[in-house]
Amino acid sequence: MFDTLSDRLSGIFTKLRGKGRLTDADIDATAREIRMALLEADVALPVVKGFIANVKERARGSEVSEALNPAQQIIKIVNDELINVLGGEGRRLQFAKNPPTVIMLAGLQGSGKTTLAGKLARWLKGQGHQPLLVAADLQRPNAVGQLQVLGGRAGVEVYAPAPGNGVGDPVQVARDSIEHAKRAARDIVIVDTAGRLGIDAEMMQQAANIRDAVQPDEVIFVIDAMVGQDAVRTAEAFRDGVGITGVVLSKLDGDARGGAALSVREVTGQPILFASTGEKLEDFDVFHPDRMASRILGMGDVLTLIEQAEAAFDADQKEKMTAKLMGGETFTLEDFLDQLIAVRRMGPIANVLAMMPGMGQMKDQIAELDDKHFDRVTAIIRSMTPAERTTPKIINGSRRARIASGSGVTVMDVNQLLNRFADAQKMMKQMGGMMGLPGGGRRKATKSPKNKRKGTKGGGRPRTGAGAAGGFPGGMPQLPPGLDPGDLAGGQGLPPGFKLPKIDFNKLGKGGDKGPR
Repeated sequence: MFDTLSDRLSGIFTKLRGKGRLTDADIDATAREIRMALLEADVALPVVKGFIANVKERARGSEVSEALNPAQQIIKIVNDELINVLGGEGRRLQFAKNPPTVIMLAGLQGSGKTTLAGKLARWLKGQGHQPLLVAADLQRPNAVGQLQVLGGRAGVEVYAPAPGNGVGDPVQVARDSIEHAKRAARDIVIVDTAGRLGIDAEMMQQAANIRDAVQPDEVIFVIDAMVGQDAVRTAEAFRDGVGITGVVLSKLDGDARGGAALSVREVTGQPILFASTGEKLEDFDVFHPDRMASRILGMGDVLTLIEQAEAAFDADQKEKMTAKLMGGETFTLEDFLDQLIAVRRMGPIANVLAMMPGMGQMKDQIAELDDKHFDRVTAIIRSMTPAERTTPKIINGSRRARIASGSGVTVMDVNQLLNRFADAQKMMKQMGGMMGLPGGGRRKATKSPKNKRKGTKGGGRPRTGAGAAGGFPGGMPQLPPGLDPGDLAGGQGLPPGFKLPKIDFNKLGKGGDKGPR
């Protein structure tokens, strides 16, 4: 959604990087370009004016004039102001002292309220709560049925005493749901209310009546991030007519300009609590203003990436991989398959790569990635026997033909996967050597009665030179005291099992000699 704005800001900052000192004219020109970029992104005019005024005031201050790198300082200022516009510190849900906590969802028809209800219920269940979904949207055709399907997928009970499709009293349903939740020991009630194609008095009155009936702890307005400024005006109307306590941005995976997302917090004064990015129930995240600002500026989102990796890689898998590295065991195709499956659980590979710092400059290449390429790699490995996965060297010509036939690819595809995996094994062995782990990147010494001189194989001091551990002169380097090898296994603080073999993603699935088809 923010690609166009990100590209514009990136171009603006590139012009500044060659300057050792910024004049007032430079600051004015930069501010003018940022203003145009924000207006083209459909950000509300009052928000743009305040944003630019703050940036210019800070840019003319001592933090830039005395900085060693003024361009980087300007980027920091823009990042700080984006965080402020998006809400500064993120706020979490407010829970009632005495359960159940009541959460009322409001918004226009088509904004994604019902889908959001299912996503929120699934997320809350994952947090250890026992939510209850309430079907109080009795106007839209099949709204009750849709909520029941979503509740079934999320494993959450749905309270739906009325059939809907224009039949039933939504206020009474909402009121009765509170007593039902108490009897069923549900600690959170999520009320899905009706929407309209536009704001009208009847809609506002019904929402206000439901609010009065259930006395919600949170009234969350679901805003379609693709609508633009109309969404912000709708949010203001709900704030004044019903009273909202928070906002959820839906359809953030769309290709709209993103102005609503940057405007709604500043205009309504209410925090953005969650972000919905797709149709699947798991396409749902807590909203972090600092992380969103980092994404907009093309600096990635490492923290969210780590959280998704922690969720995708179970503890047993992490311990298994760490034990393999520490024990000097061989990295096998079975291990690679486990990691590939876990990475796929994190979502589309393009989304995962986009959260890595510096990947903003490769958006076109990332957009071309197709998860089907990874499905083909998975199919090839699954067509192998357990012995072949553990010891790929035994895969001869006839075995390669059988594997290709079983996975629906060519023998050349199988050959390329095995060649790349052999390179990955070498990398994992070198990783073990760099970490000073037993067996990592080092050949085991064999005893021989004929070789007992110093510096020879089987006795004396360790070998040195290119043939020593991992190619390090003098043998394997040791870890600094107090450093846990498991912290390095995943790299950059990621879970140990998250470190994938080095694979050129752009060569996968392109045909010819470029990977599996």
